[in-house]
Amino acid sequence: MARIRVLLVEDSMTARKRFGEVLGGDREFDVVGEAEDGKKAIELCRELHPDVITMDMMLPVMSGLAATEYIMAYCPTPILIVSSSTNRGELFKTYEALAAGAVDVLEKPGGNESNGSWERKFISALKLVSRIRVITHPRGRLGTLGQPQGQRQQTPLPPFSRGQCILIAMGASTGGPSAIVEVLRGLPATLPVPLLLVLHINEPFGLAFADWLDGQTDWRVKYAQDCEPIGSTGGRVIMAPPGSHLVVRDGRLHLTLDPELHSCRPSVDVLFQSVARECGSRAAACLLTGMGRDGASGLLDVRKAGGFTIAQDEATSVVYGMPREAALLGAAERVLPLGEIGPALAALTARQSEAKLA
Repeated sequence: MARIRVLLVEDSMTARKRFGEVLGGDREFDVVGEAEDGKKAIELCRELHPDVITMDMMLPVMSGLAATEYIMAYCPTPILIVSSSTNRGELFKTYEALAAGAVDVLEKPGGNESNGSWERKFISALKLVSRIRVITHPRGRLGTLGQPQGQRQQTPLPPFSRGQCILIAMGASTGGPSAIVEVLRGLPATLPVPLLLVLHINEPFGLAFADWLDGQTDWRVKYAQDCEPIGSTGGRVIMAPPGSHLVVRDGRLHLTLDPELHSCRPSVDVLFQSVARECGSRAAACLLTGMGRDGASGLLDVRKAGGFTIAQDEATSVVYGMPREAALLGAAERVLPLGEIGPALAALTARQSEAKLA
């Protein structure tokens, strides 16, 4: 079996040496190159054609973000961000890199991990990321997430004729940041309904994601607060905070520390199942790109309750895992390309006046 060819991009020689030693102990890996800055990373990527890249964000000469944007636009390669940057500004750069096509993010070892735990996470993450079929991402060429909003082609709205929709729920994992932005840009921020969102992102990297997402579209975005009335959240994106499940019950949002589901907290299934119970046919739910199967059974619950359900299609998914599981279950009423999901949800709510949960 061919070994996984890795390019290490890290300005710290000590960290590069440690990463190389960890990978050297696993016969599935072959470290084919090392770069100490973003410019060298691009040169080696074009020369060596690695299977996967580890990318630090804070690099000299050219930043990890700039290198990621270029690589994903001109020589797309699976990228695992390995970073210790957790202040607001540096977290925003990590989100930008994920939106530009990087697959996942892992925190650098801090020195207080249990014996071998970080090394196992590192190896597991690299193996998963290396298997993902990445696509050419236009961000590095366009300087934005796809087309500028004023130049976006408008997809004709599907002729849906549903009842009143009072809430939209959405879930995403790997590839989620750019997909979420794309959907929100296809939805008018004047919609009177709230959009509840669960995104799988490793802690501590999820801490400022709502703030970053708030700046990407006209939608207002914030983390949910426990016992918050849903009726006060119309026209906003309400996210599950890192480490807490988000559920809808008795007209309010609730945060719980119940056990993980599918190794996830927050879990998309937990949100979708609660939406099915609370809103029934008055809800819409959408499952976007992601690894695993979280959200599939919950999407089926929404559909069985009479709600409208969408799964992202394979061609536009970074990872066709969660949406695929939903499609196999018959949970998705529509399987749509990413660019059609926002307009489809907009069409569902276009003819309604402002509604509140009873």
